[in-house]
Amino acid sequence: MATTSTSEHTGYGPAGAEKMYHDSPDTEKSNTNGMNGMGRQMTHEEHQTAVAASKFGYGPLSHVNTTNSVRLPAFGGEFQPGLYKSVEGRKFANPAPLGLSAFALTTFVLSLINMRTRNVAEPNLVVGLAFGYGGLVQLLAGMWEMAVGNTFGATALSSYGGFWLSFAIILTPGGFSIEDIYVEEQSEAAYYDAFGYFLMGWFIFTTILLLVTLRSTVAFFTLFFTLDLAFLFLGIGYLQRTAQDSPNPPLIKTGGFFGLLAAFTAWYNALAGLADDSNSFFIVPVLHFPWSSKGKEMRKEKSERNKA
Repeated sequence: MATTSTSEHTGYGPAGAEKMYHDSPDTEKSNTNGMNGMGRQMTHEEHQTAVAASKFGYGPLSHVNTTNSVRLPAFGGEFQPGLYKSVEGRKFANPAPLGLSAFALTTFVLSLINMRTRNVAEPNLVVGLAFGYGGLVQLLAGMWEMAVGNTFGATALSSYGGFWLSFAIILTPGGFSIEDIYVEEQSEAAYYDAFGYFLMGWFIFTTILLLVTLRSTVAFFTLFFTLDLAFLFLGIGYLQRTAQDSPNPPLIKTGGFFGLLAAFTAWYNALAGLADDSNSFFIVPVLHFPWSSKGKEMRKEKSERNKA
């Protein structure tokens, strides 16, 4: 007994697309004169698009790329954690290396201070960097990422630009008196607790971004992984204090160490975005994860070569 497939019966799926196309009134005309309802014959590409869209019933879930644009693999130098459109005809320059460099330098200096390098413990110098480079410039880079259509880059760079601006506001000596007000009205311990909450909030936000980089590249993932650990250890260092009720030095130094790794990884991704065959003698490797789109493509090509 012959059976009818679900897709043929309901009109959804590739077979359903064929049936809907051939059974429509407009198509009846095209069956007699080779033209569709728009007065021309449906091309093979249009037919394939219709078949693909029919898998979701032509509804809002039918996300079909109807353009011929090339999709490039994830790349930290473009601050793209997944496949993205070709940038060949883009009117704007790539803002990612600028934002990454601003983040890297400011994080580098603060992390050295957190590690008490050469006995430097006061972070006052970072205020200028946090306002001018890590804050303002990185925020602008995030806005430019929005202009080029990169949602992840716009979210990450703009947010961390805001982080550095808020960090500078908190530490501005005599300007906003945030710490002084805590000490006068409550205690220094209350200020440390509040600052710990501030850092833990950024740890949560960075974890969200980290999850989005799991299918990108090793260099891109490492940037957010080390930054996430830096926020975690620094936050715990301010919340779990010493017997003298001061920030925990080993935890703060550990946070500074991971911050230093994050800074160098950010510079690495920035270099990857700057260096190409027109200006460099080498291309910076970024190492795609095996489970990423690029990694699967590379395994497939290797398998085909082995078969050949």
